[in-house]
Amino acid sequence: MSDAAITLTVLGAAVVLFVWNRLPVGVVALAVALSLHLTGVLTVEEALAGFGTPTVILIAALFVVAEALDAAGITVWAGQQLIDRAGTSPARLMVLMLVLSAVLSALVTPNGAVAALFPMVVVLSTRLGRSPSQLLMPLAFGAHAGSLLMLTGTPVNVIVSATALEETGTGLGFFEFALVGVPLLVGTILVCVLWGPRLLPHRSVRSLSRDLAGLPTDLLRDYAPAGSIVRLTVPAGSRLVGVAADAIDTGDRSVHAVAVQDRSGRPSSQVVAGGRLVVRGGRPGIAEFAAAAGLVAPAGPDGEEVACGLVSREHGVAEVIVRPRSGLIGERVFPGMVTDSGELVVLAVQRLGEVLDPVDEGENRPAADPRDQEVTLRAGDALLLQGTWDALDRHTDDPDVLVVDTPDSIRRQAAPLGRRAVPAVVVLVLMVAALATDVLPAAVTAVGAAIAMVLLRVVTTRQAQRSISLTTVILVAGMIPLSTAITQTGAAEIVATALIDVVGSGGLTLLLLGIFVLCAVLGQLISNMATALVMIPVVGSVALELGISPVPLVMCVAVASAAALLTPVATPGNMMVMEPGGYRFGDYWKLGLPVMGVYLVVAVFLVPLIWRP
Repeated sequence: MSDAAITLTVLGAAVVLFVWNRLPVGVVALAVALSLHLTGVLTVEEALAGFGTPTVILIAALFVVAEALDAAGITVWAGQQLIDRAGTSPARLMVLMLVLSAVLSALVTPNGAVAALFPMVVVLSTRLGRSPSQLLMPLAFGAHAGSLLMLTGTPVNVIVSATALEETGTGLGFFEFALVGVPLLVGTILVCVLWGPRLLPHRSVRSLSRDLAGLPTDLLRDYAPAGSIVRLTVPAGSRLVGVAADAIDTGDRSVHAVAVQDRSGRPSSQVVAGGRLVVRGGRPGIAEFAAAAGLVAPAGPDGEEVACGLVSREHGVAEVIVRPRSGLIGERVFPGMVTDSGELVVLAVQRLGEVLDPVDEGENRPAADPRDQEVTLRAGDALLLQGTWDALDRHTDDPDVLVVDTPDSIRRQAAPLGRRAVPAVVVLVLMVAALATDVLPAAVTAVGAAIAMVLLRVVTTRQAQRSISLTTVILVAGMIPLSTAITQTGAAEIVATALIDVVGSGGLTLLLLGIFVLCAVLGQLISNMATALVMIPVVGSVALELGISPVPLVMCVAVASAAALLTPVATPGNMMVMEPGGYRFGDYWKLGLPVMGVYLVVAVFLVPLIWRP
């Protein structure tokens, strides 16, 4: 059996295993690479070369960049803008989501766009009471269409432009791809809006990202059921400036000072101008105390008091539970107590759903000063802690306690566009500029952006490592050797030449249709870049034989290569949404086929009208 026949056999077996869906896709991909080596088609270096290719490095780096955008609150902010503008209209939400996905795809490639946006879309679906399966696949398909809005949307565009430059002496402009990209996006939106709800599954998934935007208010309700906890600002003219923390007189036994913080948010022994004072009690009493002491309460967008004003871009709260056999069992705490780290303050303690208020034993009512009575911790007690986000991140990672919701996840949703947003946006803009000008290889640019995100502390090293989807990386790395084998053995060229020989004499329309069908089929099985690399030399030869311009033919290849819509393994973007959307292998073609029809119309009928043969 020839190497080409072996390669096609391995390809067919891989397709069967992917469709069977009983083995992890990463295992199938690795088995493909191993089979090609054991059959002698590839050397061991070629079979494992996928793990060192720029494509895999680029994908891994884009995961980190996308995580940084999410950690900085940018994607959550974009999601909030979507909700504000879409309201309760599912159609409007779908349109805005696809436009956002397409624009981001043009900037950071489809895979980067999907990686950045799918966590936000999962939260949106939770907030709106919709199944993520109704939104995540359209998100990925919108990213595919967006890849043809700019030259930098995908490496295939760069290859096509370089081919046009080599063959005709004139390359394609940076935004020239939008002549087909915009119609593709419009058509994708129409299909998803009109038929998406019926063609997509209504399926619940095992785990969803929690909607934490309203968590501060929920915590306030749970830990201050009879009153409120308010974080007041101390202006320079307040009479409390310079007063010791343990000497603050609220003038009301129902109101007491829980914590005093300096300008940086750290616990302080005395009140300072520009600092904060956390008080607890009834709302009327707190309002009177703030007015008498010259303190400023947080205000909402309409001037209303924000009682939970414990969360901001710099500061936040976290809820922790004392673990069984924890070293904290038996420790005595009280509201306002500074933890051993010196950076966090205990705001309240809860046991079995009930807040443990310090009690004045003499009068059997809440003590005026919480320090007068302490609470002895037991296993299962919950503590509400307050401090800077960085301090919460560091000190709640403790084996003695279990964090209910990580400070990082709360910050992303409850306090978007924090201080990390500016460096994240700067790095993103520089990365896009470098990709647009091609001053460095794409993989080098993306890795540099990922490193910058870590060095600027937009993400931690652990966050960066966790953000990289090993399943996606292994899948892509394992399938790249198959692309190599198809190219080296001539298997794809044999099939492509045979098909073009059949349709080449039927006119330009039939030729473009044949090219589209072949590219679309290959694009479901191998990477779109491999598909383009296989097909572009073939269509170039056909154009030379027929004496026509190769530009419409290579643009047909570009459009067809982006139509990788029918399987989850067609692109990493499709794969990313599979688990959070609860999709099965056979779910993709149901919506993918109508969307692919839009691509076919654009590639076969619109392309030759824009670029004359």
